[in-house]
Amino acid sequence: MLSPRIECISVFVATRRQIIRRGILPTMEGTGDASHNSSSATVTGTGQKAAIIDGKAIADQIRKEITAEVSKMKESVGNVPGLAVILVGARKDSSTYVRNKKRACAEVGILSFDVTLPEDVSQEEVVARVKEFNDNPAVHGILVQLPLPKHISEEVVLGAVSYEKDVDGFHPINVGTLAMQGRKPLFVSCTPKGCIELLKRSGVQIKGKRAVVIGRSNIVGTPAAQLLQRENATVTVVHSQTPNPAEITREADILVAAAGKAELVRGDWLKPGAVVIDVGINAVEDLSIKKGYRLVGDVCFEEACHVASKITPVPGGVGPMTIAMLLSNTLDAAKRAYGVANA
Repeated sequence: MLSPRIECISVFVATRRQIIRRGILPTMEGTGDASHNSSSATVTGTGQKAAIIDGKAIADQIRKEITAEVSKMKESVGNVPGLAVILVGARKDSSTYVRNKKRACAEVGILSFDVTLPEDVSQEEVVARVKEFNDNPAVHGILVQLPLPKHISEEVVLGAVSYEKDVDGFHPINVGTLAMQGRKPLFVSCTPKGCIELLKRSGVQIKGKRAVVIGRSNIVGTPAAQLLQRENATVTVVHSQTPNPAEITREADILVAAAGKAELVRGDWLKPGAVVIDVGINAVEDLSIKKGYRLVGDVCFEEACHVASKITPVPGGVGPMTIAMLLSNTLDAAKRAYGVANA
């Protein structure tokens, strides 16, 4: 059996591949100089190696905090949060991710309500199951595992989830509210929320800083940029059609890389002393090791760690935060439902 940490890593890889296959997260092919590669990079460093932002340790601490709050909720109101997950089909990667969510819920005391439907299930049946969970007072969060089969509209199914139980942050009301100044969405997509939490818990000042987000996906890039703006950073988004992206990234005090391209960001793309949050996780061939591949981020860690002041590793950086934020969102939903303070 794999350790929880390794399973978490494998699940994050699988999920990211799903996102890229669906075209939600564009790659940054063609955005750099044609001659740019690891052997030609010139790195101007800070003179010392970057501090590592340990996402696993931070996620573990968040889970401990959630466990304590769930226990307190059970004592005060006699109930605990409930998370429902709907899985359609038997994709191995999706099944693994759902299994890990269930295990994570059990560890912190959150109830799991899981439904697995056949690959050929009708869209109407999936929506009906969503509505059942909408009406179930013991369920505070609903997550529909993506991707869905081609004959089922993700827009229709996700839109059927009550925005008050949309712990994945994909409902149009929550997405739209995030973009509106002065309003607060009930939920924010878990990975970008995790990025902000990593910055805050690592003592990084966001207010007044220049932040650059590489990638404009609905899952990570766009909400990450919006969250950074809410923290009063000055934000620029770099994407696949941005000319000379390195000129922009070199101005960033905070860089969030969510491009889906292995080691796109080199050391000379960075401002000395920048804080780097690497969302990417990519499997690249490496015949020198037994499994035949290694995991790398969207940032070349070996170069960046000599330029940045702080950096997330891959794996062990952003990945562990995704499920931690899902648990956090589910707890928040239950707090609102039961009228518990700080909801």
